Amino acid sequence: MKSFEWTVVGSDIGPLLLAATADGLVSVVFHADAPVRDRAVDRLAAQLGGTPHQVASAADAVSAGSTAAPGRLAEPIRQFAEYFAARRRDFDLTLDWSLASGFNREVLRELASGVPYGAVVGYGELAARVGRPDAAQAVGAAMGSNPLPLVVPCHRVVESDGSLGGFGGGRETKRKLLALEGVLPEPLF
Repeated sequence: MKSFEWTVVGSDIGPLLLAATADGLVSVVFHADAPVRDRAVDRLAAQLGGTPHQVASAADAVSAGSTAAPGRLAEPIRQFAEYFAARRRDFDLTLDWSLASGFNREVLRELASGVPYGAVVGYGELAARVGRPDAAQAVGAAMGSNPLPLVVPCHRVVESDGSLGGFGGGRETKRKLLALEGVLPEPLF
C-alpha cells in the first residue's frame, strides 16, 4: 500500500495531474479537468492501494503567501514549469516505477534515458534498442500505458515514416510538445 499526494497544475497543453508517492513521481495525467482528475485519483488509489492526499498547486501556494508548493510535488511542479517555459530540457526527478512492469518498464526506461530533448525515435527502433526488433506494436502498447508521460517522453516516439502516430494526450498535444522541443515548427495559427 502506498499513499500518494496529488495536485493539478496548469500547462501550455492544459491541466496536468501530478501524483507522487514516498518513492517518487508516480503519475502524470493529461487534460485533468474535474472528471478526468477524479477518475485518475480513484484509479491511482486502487492501483497503489493507498490513500490520496490533495496538496495545493504552486499557484495556490503563491496566492496563500508561500513561494513553493508543499510536499513531494514541489520539485516536479517546479521542473514542469521550467520545461514549459523552455528553461528545462531534461527532468531530474526521482520516479516511482510501480505502475509499469516487465517489457513495458524496460521500454519506458530506455525511452527515458535514451531519447533526448529535441529528438525522436521510431517504434521499431525503440523495440530494437531493448533487444526485441520484432516488437514495434508492443512498444506502442507500452507507450499507451506510460504512467509518466512528459518525464518519460512518449511524445518523442513516431512512426517509421516520420508521421506522428498515436498519443495518449492526443495528436495536437503531441504536436505542441514536439514544437516546444524544436522537432516541429510552431503552428502558424
